[in-house]
Amino acid sequence: MKNSGAKRFKSGMARGIMVILILSMVLTGCGANQTAQGPASEDTIKVGIMHSLSGTMAISEVSVKDAELMAIEEINAAGGVLGKKLEPVIEDGASNPATFAEKAKKLLQKDKVATVFGCWTSASRKAVLPVFEEHNGLLWYPVQYEGMEASPNIFYTGAAPNQQIVPAVEWLLQNKGKKFFLIGSDYVFPRTANKIIKAQLAAMGGETIAEEYTPLGHTDYSTIINKIKASNPDVVFNTLNGDSNVAFFKQLKDAGVTAKDLTTCSVSVAEEEIRGIGADNMKGHLVSWNYYQTTDTPENKEFVQKYKAKYGEDRVTDDPIEAAYIEVYLWAEAVKKAGSTDIDKVKEAAKDLEFKAPEGLVKIDGENQHLWKPVRIGEVMEDGLIKEIWSSVEAVKPDPFLKAYKWAESIGNL
Repeated sequence: MKNSGAKRFKSGMARGIMVILILSMVLTGCGANQTAQGPASEDTIKVGIMHSLSGTMAISEVSVKDAELMAIEEINAAGGVLGKKLEPVIEDGASNPATFAEKAKKLLQKDKVATVFGCWTSASRKAVLPVFEEHNGLLWYPVQYEGMEASPNIFYTGAAPNQQIVPAVEWLLQNKGKKFFLIGSDYVFPRTANKIIKAQLAAMGGETIAEEYTPLGHTDYSTIINKIKASNPDVVFNTLNGDSNVAFFKQLKDAGVTAKDLTTCSVSVAEEEIRGIGADNMKGHLVSWNYYQTTDTPENKEFVQKYKAKYGEDRVTDDPIEAAYIEVYLWAEAVKKAGSTDIDKVKEAAKDLEFKAPEGLVKIDGENQHLWKPVRIGEVMEDGLIKEIWSSVEAVKPDPFLKAYKWAESIGNL
């Protein structure tokens, strides 16, 4: 019995040693694999996409999300970034600033994304800005806006006011008349934009004859249209956002007012919104942007072709779609240049970075993280596309605080 027990003990020890050796080999092998290739979770770089996929702003933001996904897919097909594929984490801001802030925290804290491409309204951007600054995250914002901001944690790939609003007002004063009726959605972008416009008009011999605001999602414009008709302005400058534009332009036409009777200029209505409004309701009306689907560059011809091939021939490109598309490439180029996704290294690498975009050559301004961009005023055609009728030709240096304009010093007092 004693010998039998000893044999069993030795046999058990041998099996135990064998198990330990096997486990050691397995763990050593895993360690070697981690060093050489990285674990599966490190084979990708997570990036956040955060837009309104529901609610009043979905009319504009869904297609912006699509453009970002297309850029990510193209970059991955070309080998990714730093040898890793990009993995999008998509969140719906639901047209609600508080929801955007909540989703931003999730993307940065839980998902640990390297960067976020997102927002549309300035209200949503203002809501997430402190989140990105607190957690040292990086947001790429693809929409024109009211300026008066330059966060170290945001890259602005849409227009600053001197690249859209200011040149549009100057052109309108020279070509359409002096009396302006201002209409906008009731939040930070339209109200600040109109402060800029009122200061500019006062300095350049124009006149603000009315200023009206409605909540986002508002749909009854009969009273305001009656005020427009009664005041007989030379220009209606429109900063409505979202599906309110559908209601406004349809009701304007139903009231018997067309572009032949009244000049309107919009800065938040592009080809995508025109699809929802109806080209017959928008024909002849004016817009101001940096890019149109009809923009004549080799890069744009390729971009439009790829976008339609992926999402359908009936789909259109527009300014925020293009800005969203190129911001993914700009971030990827900055990461490659930095050799890292570290936020501070990426920001440094992004300074003065140039990119041949569909709109033309753009450059990241090293001082304020906005883009140098060309300015284009366009007229809506009967097919819903936009014909360029004026452009700056060259890219314009971003001036978000309008430091180059003496009249802008009075904006804070309006």
